[in-house]
Amino acid sequence: MTSAVVRYTATFLTTAGLLAAGGTQGVFASDTHDHGHDHGHDHEQGHQHDKDIHSGYFDDDQVKARQLSDWEGDWRSVYPLLQNGTLDEVFAHKAKKGDKSAEEYKKYYREGYRTDVERIDIHGQDVTFHANGDAYSGQYANDGYEILNYEAGNRGVRFIFKKTEGDDRAPDFIQFSDHDIAPTDAHHYHLYMGDDRQALLNNVVNWPTYYPANLSDQQIVEEMLAH
Repeated sequence: MTSAVVRYTATFLTTAGLLAAGGTQGVFASDTHDHGHDHGHDHEQGHQHDKDIHSGYFDDDQVKARQLSDWEGDWRSVYPLLQNGTLDEVFAHKAKKGDKSAEEYKKYYREGYRTDVERIDIHGQDVTFHANGDAYSGQYANDGYEILNYEAGNRGVRFIFKKTEGDDRAPDFIQFSDHDIAPTDAHHYHLYMGDDRQALLNNVVNWPTYYPANLSDQQIVEEMLAH
């Protein structure tokens, strides 16, 4: 059963402000990590509505509970693609329309994408994590969702699942963010993993990101360029 929703407000701080405050909460200043996307719709109004949601503009009553099946499948981290230079084209593209250089975007996303979990397999309630040549698994149950309000004016939703059994190495909580706020199949996602539910909500500087494992490196690049 889905737990009651507890709304949590996250305040965006610059990295310098975060360090000065000595806190664990931080964000990307007004950047609100800019990988929002939208899917094609025939109706223009529906398209604009979807785009607004994916950019983080929605009402509470639009948020609906989601099941783990929304993220069913085999996924791979994009962090290795950043490390080997495959994503340099993406950062150069961002630099043309953004307020950072390509190298600054790469540094920003290096912290965001950083993870040792190279692959994640989700089938039923079973989630298997692959890291450093090892694999460990857990079974996860729905633990509700949290709405986060950002200083920049937009919002986000974390869909949360709690481990009910499994290997000790498997995190007690996993929190999905994929820019959707109601049931739908994910096309990529950001995953917050750890043993402290609230600490994960406070973490907005590291968001390991996963795309379908069957996509080639170039297909992932093309997806990122398109969005």
